[in-house]
Amino acid sequence: MSADEIPVPQEPADALAAVAALRLLADRLEDAAVEQAMRAGWSWPQVAEALGVTRQAVHKKHAKRLIAAGVTLRRRT
Repeated sequence: MSADEIPVPQEPADALAAVAALRLLADRLEDAAVEQAMRAGWSWPQVAEALGVTRQAVHKKHAKRLIAAGVTLRRRT
């Protein structure tokens, strides 16, 4: 599907609300997937590669939340 084929609401406010809702959904999906991967024993570099970001970026974004959720994080050895 090309960008021209994506249905966009006619009203700018509706289109922007859809974008905001999709971003929120994507963030929630990422949070859940990262937590699942870390609970399964994945390393930061594995998660980062799967997301197409750096290890530092994924660690900065998710480490505090994962620690608060009681996830045991792997240390670099």
